[in-house]
Amino acid sequence: MAKKVKAVVKLQIQAGKATPAPPIGPALAQYGINMGQFCSDFNNKTQDREGSTVPVEITVYEGGAYDFVLKEPPASEMILKTVGIEKGSGNPKKKKVGKITREQLREIALKKMPDLNTDDVDAAMNIIEGTAKNMGVEIKE
Repeated sequence: MAKKVKAVVKLQIQAGKATPAPPIGPALAQYGINMGQFCSDFNNKTQDREGSTVPVEITVYEGGAYDFVLKEPPASEMILKTVGIEKGSGNPKKKKVGKITREQLREIALKKMPDLNTDDVDAAMNIIEGTAKNMGVEIKE
């Protein structure tokens, strides 16, 4: 018999730095999850991604059991690392903060494909390109 799903919780947590403190603790405690166990599991699985924000989707079952799926870092974070800047522009139409090539866009799109709602690389590139433009990053041909 299949386990009954109690809730699905989506969080963004720094890789390898999950603690039972807010915001993780309050978000999961209401479902009866063992906080120490979750934090330990998450930190072990994300050791190789140090310095990144990792979106995680936690499926909570009746009785406190859970499964979680790790996603790729947000596209904006991947763009910032690729361009080598700390943050995007406050006024992206007037102030540009960096440049990114189409090939770099393709690499980010391919990494991010499992999390996007498309199977087409060109469509995924368009999604990432829109994010880059909204951050004030120019696209070089």
